[in-house]
Parts: sequence; C-alpha cells; structure tokens
Amino acid sequence: MLYTATQSLCLCSNLNAAGYQLLILCKDGNGKGTPLQTESSTYTYLLADADTKEAVIIDPVLETIDRDLKFVSELGLKLTVAVNTHCHADHITSTGPMKKRVPGLKSAISKLSGASADIHLTEGDKIPFGRHCLIVRETPGHTDGCITLVTGDQTMAFTGDALLIRGCGRTDFQQGCAKRLYKSVHEKIFTLPDECLLYPAHDYLGRMASSVGEERKFNPRLTKTMEEFADIMNNLNLPNPKKMATAVPANLVCGLQD
Repeated sequence: MLYTATQSLCLCSNLNAAGYQLLILCKDGNGKGTPLQTESSTYTYLLADADTKEAVIIDPVLETIDRDLKFVSELGLKLTVAVNTHCHADHITSTGPMKKRVPGLKSAISKLSGASADIHLTEGDKIPFGRHCLIVRETPGHTDGCITLVTGDQTMAFTGDALLIRGCGRTDFQQGCAKRLYKSVHEKIFTLPDECLLYPAHDYLGRMASSVGEERKFNPRLTKTMEEFADIMNNLNLPNPKKMATAVPANLVCGLQD
C-alpha cells in the first residue's frame, strides 16, 4: 500500500506500538497545501522517542528551517542529531544553520561523503534517540556517500536517494555508479523484512511511503537484472539539478556559507 501526501495536512504523524513518533514534513513553509518542499520535492523526517521526546531530523532543507523548528517546539521535542543521507545536489541543507539555533544539536553525514559534520557515519554506526536508534547501512551508487538509516527493530528505513518509491536516484553525477546502486539496494535494503516501511528523500508524485516487499516486487527499475538496470540508468540523459553548482559546495560545509 502506498501512502500519499494528499492524505495529510501539514505532516503525517504516526505513533506505533514500538514507541516511535514519526513526522513526515510534506508541505511547504506556509502550510497552504503545496506538497513537499516545493523546489526539490524533498521529504524531511522528524523521528522521536514517543516517551523521552528525544528526536533526530533527517534531510532538513534550508528554506524550511523555520517550519521544521516550529514543529520541534510545538511538539516538545528535544532535537539531538540532524543527519543528511548524502551530500544533496538539489537543495542546501539547513543542518549548519539549525545547529546555531538548537543548543547541543550535532550534525551527521557519511564519512565517505567528504562533507563536514560533527559525526561521520560508517556502516553499522548507531544514532541513538531516547530508547531507540537508527542503524547506518552504506548504500552507495547515487553518490559515494549515500546511507540508509534503519530503525533498530527494522520496521522503518529512510533510504535517501538510493531507493525511491517505484524508482531510484540517478547515477550520472557525483561519483554515481549504476551497478553499485543496484548492489546496494539488493544487498542492504531488499534484505530487510517485507513489511519494513520505506521513506525516501524525494517523491515527485506526493507518495509518502512504500515497503520493502512492494519495491522488491514492483519497482520497474530494480526488478530488472543488473545489466538491464545499468543500461536504463546510463541512458536517462537528464539535465543536472538546477541548484547543483551551489548546493554541493554548500552541503560539503554543512550548509554554512558565511
């Protein structure tokens, strides 16, 4: 079952039996109904321990920093880590500016990304929040530094641009490699339980979540052989993201451009 942004107002809040509170920030800063962060169709995630209120924020965007911190405040969350799933090319992260506004907040990104951060993540590292944690799985291919963040109980995975809903991130820039991405998805994401919910960094149709079982069966690219997948990815002939020339340098320094 696919979940879409049209089924929510400003966010989707889910409190499950395991004690998580997940907020999918899927509307623009004014809350008037535009799906996602309007320029890059980016999903930002707030994941909290429902009891302790300790929280992590995943893939925050500079233009929506006020919106994101408003939700943190209104919900009484204690934001401890701001993590990027990779060095994005289509938007500038708010991680650095957010650190200036949230005392004690730590930034995190993959060590292989080459970007600045307080915490450089590698395979198997844990990001704790309250009684829970996110476990890092390195999933290169879209970029060298892509990671997927999996909850300790494997009920949720935040896949960044490695795996999208019925698609995947492109592999034609930033050290991209189609065969590496194929291997990453099949070995690090498709090996999770079928019922594990998948939350991507982007969706251009307003869909919010899929599952491992669904993508393993129905993803039109990743159900192909590796060679077929590589042929598709190497012939997309897409233009570079509009903000790439400014976003990548900014994101290498945690979004701080002063």
